[in-house]
Amino acid sequence: MEDLIDGDNPAESITCRNRLGTFIGVSQDVFDRIWARLTDAKSTSLLYVSMEIGADPDVFNPIRSFLEREGIKAAGDKTVSTLIERHLKGPGKIPNYSGGLGVLAGDILKSMAECRIPVAAISLLYSHGYFSQVVDSQLGQISWPEQWAPEKAPGLYLLRSPDDPSRPLTITVPFYDENDREVPAAARIWMKMEVNSRLDYFVPEFLLDFDIAASPGWIREAARNLYDSTSQKVRITQRRMLGGGIIPACRALGLTPSTIHLNEQHGVVVVLLQIVELLREKFGDRYAELAGDEDIITAADKVADRIVYTIHTPVKAGHDVFDDTTYRAVGHSFCQRIIEVMGAREADGRAFNMTRLAMKVNRFTNSVSRLHRDVTRRQFPDYADKITAITNGVHHLTWISEKRAELFDSFDEFSGWRRDPGVFARAEALVGNQRFLTYLKEAWSADNRKLIKFVNNMLREHRAQMERTWIIPPNYLSMLDGNGEPLEPGTLTIGFARRFSTYKRADLIFEDLDALAAPIIAHGRPVNFIFAGKAHPQDEAGKKLIKTVLDCQEELYRRSNGLARLVFVPGYDMYIAKLMVAGSHVWLNSPKRPLEASGTSGMKAALNGVPNLSILDGWWAEGYHDGRTGWKFGQEDPVDLEKLSEERKALLYRQDSESFYQVFPEVVAAFHDPERRGEFLEMAVMNIALNGPRFNTNRVVAEYAPRYRLDLPRATMNRLERLREHYRSDEMNG
Repeated sequence: MEDLIDGDNPAESITCRNRLGTFIGVSQDVFDRIWARLTDAKSTSLLYVSMEIGADPDVFNPIRSFLEREGIKAAGDKTVSTLIERHLKGPGKIPNYSGGLGVLAGDILKSMAECRIPVAAISLLYSHGYFSQVVDSQLGQISWPEQWAPEKAPGLYLLRSPDDPSRPLTITVPFYDENDREVPAAARIWMKMEVNSRLDYFVPEFLLDFDIAASPGWIREAARNLYDSTSQKVRITQRRMLGGGIIPACRALGLTPSTIHLNEQHGVVVVLLQIVELLREKFGDRYAELAGDEDIITAADKVADRIVYTIHTPVKAGHDVFDDTTYRAVGHSFCQRIIEVMGAREADGRAFNMTRLAMKVNRFTNSVSRLHRDVTRRQFPDYADKITAITNGVHHLTWISEKRAELFDSFDEFSGWRRDPGVFARAEALVGNQRFLTYLKEAWSADNRKLIKFVNNMLREHRAQMERTWIIPPNYLSMLDGNGEPLEPGTLTIGFARRFSTYKRADLIFEDLDALAAPIIAHGRPVNFIFAGKAHPQDEAGKKLIKTVLDCQEELYRRSNGLARLVFVPGYDMYIAKLMVAGSHVWLNSPKRPLEASGTSGMKAALNGVPNLSILDGWWAEGYHDGRTGWKFGQEDPVDLEKLSEERKALLYRQDSESFYQVFPEVVAAFHDPERRGEFLEMAVMNIALNGPRFNTNRVVAEYAPRYRLDLPRATMNRLERLREHYRSDEMNG
């Protein structure tokens, strides 16, 4: 880091400029070198396309860390001083994500910066974000408009027009009406700089903002909220904003990607538009009349050679299906013809399946775990031969708590862990090391106190809120009289936090409250259950799950003689997630197998040495290690498409909850019984040793890299090969 500091002007050492604006985070030399690579048609580079990108600066901001460490509070240049102030004092949220998919995208892009991959990303900017969650004990989840100011967000820049710096850089994106008449929309381009921990590389993330006066009202409305599902037209408009904006954005920015990575099928319209471009080159403006089906297929084959595609879920709601009429309201009829020729029409003949289109037109299709690979091959048998697995991971520098990081820094065995998480494999040698175990317990205790303090403050605020507003607190503990704290640090704390969707079965463990309370009563020690998560505003079944959890609080408290304390934390975001995965003692996951394609919250817990208690689904089927890293429960039947139903009667509540009640006493005993505490701590250490080197996004990027066909420096290639040695996702199960 020292080589970045430029004499008496360290702020200038991380200031960079071009015709689009002034930025901070890397030196001018680094900025120019990366920008030149991304805009050089003779070089290879990658474009990563995602509907959402989650990268809140309050959980990972190496620029702020540098400024604080160097004592930099301002600069001679007023513009630079403003940018510095945003990093030091600005908001910690960029609410451009809903959950796992977006956070994964952010983690992968951070690791691409760490691994020095020449990549730019494109997503959308949602002027009203996803939604703010208010929770009332009687009403359940209430969706509230998100209030945020992109212009104040650290590391987020509205790009300026090179021709007129007083105006924002704006692109035109064509939409079409039912008669193929062009309806132009416009978007401003924002850039978020994803800077690596050493401040010597970055990934630009370009966010297209359609909520501007130059766009038609119906497009502006669709641009405001992520995953707005108020109508099918709004949904397809959002997808077309993303896919349709890619080519105009690349031209405006000068980007020349040799490969496009579709993170899910949301941006697959770019495939259609690339096919159109090839046909226009061949036939001119009369391509729609002159191109035959074989011409379309030939063009599609050429486009497919540039596409890498990742599918993230077997769940029906995760695959876009649009009827003909809706598509014609926003897209050109010739694009419909391409979809027809590509065989992406549903069996009923009335709708297009965009996942099938993405499956067809790519050179690699990737699932996100081994089990998901097997499920996806059965769901899409026509493409089974091309479907492989790259199991997800998480960005270790984001998700390892400050206290755990200090622990790792204190032991030579972990030397270099920030750069290479494969170093965590050495933790196995520390299983019986009393000095290490003492330090681990101290760090864990500090993180647990931090989480419990946060929750207790929240409970007090909820109680005060009841006197100021109409909202009834969503937690029974807020209603209890008493002078003590509702939750006590050091108490066995079980965490559960994720999107509230029916197949994730957030309420599974509450099927039989007496069975849940029994081992707690037997040990006579309290247990904290801390739950968090959002349901999509249009997902009534998901919102009902939240209400079910709220309704269990008082009854569980009473049946356990006040020992079981269930809390729901509203407003789930990356900051709360980081508190929970580090401050919990056990991480719970209870989806219906095999509907959890991967899951990443348990990986975040594992990196902090927190044992998992999970259904053997998604990544946990690979991370369980015969019980050395946590516990499993639930059905383990072979993959069967009939098991993909999300109907309540098919969700196996009785079978899997009974299995949980058989395992749960073991969990409580391992934590509370002095003679078994060693087993619990060994699980914690082995979670670091066995899962830390595998389930991180540095390894994910290393596995993707060969599929991108990038010309990389020998040092970078060697580093990626070392990361791949820690894990090969697509090995056969054995």
